[in-house]
Amino acid sequence: MPEREYDIVVLGATGFTGALTAEYLVTHAPESTRWALAGRNQAKLEGMVARVGKELPLLHADTGDPESLRKLAESTKVVITTVGPYIHYGEPVVAACAAAGTDYVDLTGEPEFVDEMWLRYHAQAQSTGARLVHSCGFDSIPYDLGALYTVGQLPDGAPIRLSGYVRFGGTISGGTYHSAINIMARLRQGMQVARERRAKEQRPSSRRVRGIAGRPHRSEAAGGWAVPFPTIDPQTVLRSARALDTFGPDFSYSHYLVVKRLPMLAAMGAGAGTAVALAQLAPTRNLLLKLKDPGEGPSEAQRAKSWFRVRMVGEADGRRVVTEVSGGDPGYGETSKMLAEAALCLAHDELPERSGQLTPAVAMGQPLIDRLQRAGIEFRVVESN
Repeated sequence: MPEREYDIVVLGATGFTGALTAEYLVTHAPESTRWALAGRNQAKLEGMVARVGKELPLLHADTGDPESLRKLAESTKVVITTVGPYIHYGEPVVAACAAAGTDYVDLTGEPEFVDEMWLRYHAQAQSTGARLVHSCGFDSIPYDLGALYTVGQLPDGAPIRLSGYVRFGGTISGGTYHSAINIMARLRQGMQVARERRAKEQRPSSRRVRGIAGRPHRSEAAGGWAVPFPTIDPQTVLRSARALDTFGPDFSYSHYLVVKRLPMLAAMGAGAGTAVALAQLAPTRNLLLKLKDPGEGPSEAQRAKSWFRVRMVGEADGRRVVTEVSGGDPGYGETSKMLAEAALCLAHDELPERSGQLTPAVAMGQPLIDRLQRAGIEFRVVESN
């Protein structure tokens, strides 16, 4: 990559999670890091500078203005974008980064968006050297890097069966809520795009990688009732497994949400089913979207009480290992930390020579695990036998 004016630019820094990401960089980025804030509203950007207490360059960039995004991408090594829902606002940023050979990180949990970006920009990014790394927050770093960490504790060259169990407590922001409703509203489109990607994407010929849906069950290792959890996270883990030989010759993964009491599962299922049904029609979907403003988020006191725990149970060649990735507020405090550290990793660390659309484990792997551990997110072995 030719020398760029900046190492990192944060696009969307005046939004809820973008502001937390900028605040994290103020206190944790090395002094040598050259970084800037970007957005379409100069007054809000100036307000953000006052909030973080650090003089920073301010760049004009608007997702509706391709020329501004071209200039932005060509000025920096890495673009962080928190401007979502990504299915509506994400593609112009991906396009600019793929064309400019600029690394890109986001927070998306939207499978349709990720698949569409692979179809449209993966090949171009490979040719320009850009690393397009989606889902660099609570979606999907704890699972993707947790799986990589767990596989590293198991024998080499043996078939691996891995199950991931997630528990968390916290509230969601308006932006996350809007993204979730849009995913529900576009399930058919998402399935069609996923089929197109499967038809075009090469799979390993000498290794087997499978997702196993699993079934509801009581898990002693996870500490509660587990139910299959079909988010973007198991897709991310399986893509890493297909790309990395370290996941062994025959790898399978199941992904679960854990709750303490069985009746909660029934209530959650009924609530999710109702939301999906309401999201299919424009009038009811609009009513759902009005329940939360995109700029809303939990208070600092609410975030301080939030937490997450991801347990991985892996088995290979007669050995069983249980690991845990854990931290504080999953949706915002830790998500902004993960996003910022991913960008710092891409900007500063020695990483494998890979390009195109990549998962966090494939793009950064152990260097990012090391960074997150230093930042206070715990990766540990709970049990090994």
